[in-house]
Amino acid sequence: MKRAQLMQGNEAVAYGAIAAGCRFFAGYPITPSTEVAEIMAELLPRHGGKFIQMEDEIASMAAVIGASLTGAKSMTATSGPGFSLKQENLGFAALTEVPCVVVNVQRGGPSTGLPTSPAQADVMQARWGTHGDHPIVALTPSSVRECFDLTIEAFNISEELRVPVILLLDEVIGHMREKVVLPEGGQVELVERPRPTVGPEEYRPYDDRSGDVPPMADFGSGYRWHVTGLMHDATGFPVGPGKVTEALIRRVTGKVDSRVEELNIYEEENLDDAEIAVVAYGSTARTALRAARQAREQGLKVGVLRLMTIWPFPDHLIKRVADQTKRIIVSEMNLGQLVREVERAAGGRAKVEHLGRVDGELITPDQILAVIKEA
Repeated sequence: MKRAQLMQGNEAVAYGAIAAGCRFFAGYPITPSTEVAEIMAELLPRHGGKFIQMEDEIASMAAVIGASLTGAKSMTATSGPGFSLKQENLGFAALTEVPCVVVNVQRGGPSTGLPTSPAQADVMQARWGTHGDHPIVALTPSSVRECFDLTIEAFNISEELRVPVILLLDEVIGHMREKVVLPEGGQVELVERPRPTVGPEEYRPYDDRSGDVPPMADFGSGYRWHVTGLMHDATGFPVGPGKVTEALIRRVTGKVDSRVEELNIYEEENLDDAEIAVVAYGSTARTALRAARQAREQGLKVGVLRLMTIWPFPDHLIKRVADQTKRIIVSEMNLGQLVREVERAAGGRAKVEHLGRVDGELITPDQILAVIKEA
């Protein structure tokens, strides 16, 4: 019989990373993500892995990229200002196609803001925090068990597509404790990065002739290849403006854009006959579900679309919800970030309203229910 455990969200992230095969962590303590680093420091040596506390978040991200290039599944965790510091090297990982997972436990901002309070205002930063067109995937859990499951999913996506994947928690999910039953060893499905099928002499690190995700050789395994943040050709060496550069950018972004439906994880409740839909994610989705159930008890036809993948954005889901409902309420702890994507995808098919909160407190079921009744 599997054993039930009382576990914190950040703790579940660490156990999920170990189960996914993560064997390297570099980071710097920062509230409210510090428990991830603390637990990884304890767990990694037991599983043949390495933990390094770096001097700052920029160096942490660089170390994660370096470890991944040697073949190690690698992760870092941060929050607020630390996530800002990671952005340049996140762009480097995106262009050089280095798999890695970045955990961002969101807190109130900007600047040092509210270190111990929840927020969901890093949504656009997760997508566009680094400059230039680049691929990114961002997942957001709403429970402790999902912290475990989506951490594994983050590693699988990162390895399969050779992209950085962001696990976007908020402080409440990171610090809450729930009873969980985790799968036993061997019951977790893992994905590994594509490997070269040719010898070192024939290997071209960015050769896309076999598909949009080139095989990746480990540094130190006899394969020698060049990695640069400049635009590059199939050999990895720099190129200037022109068709090769355009093909590179279209390929690295296209490998995510072409898999939107495959990458999107979500949950629906009572949308079949709903006249009003609430779209929410993270801890806010928990209050949205409570409010929608209360509304049903009062005879109101309300459903919920709970997003676990927010990037790439699920346009197809929002279009479908907009076609079958009259109004969409987007509930999030910011002044309006994901709601803009919902409005764009809905395309006027349904009226879109925003419920935001930025005082460092959770949006409550009563707040959502009040907006439902007004609608």
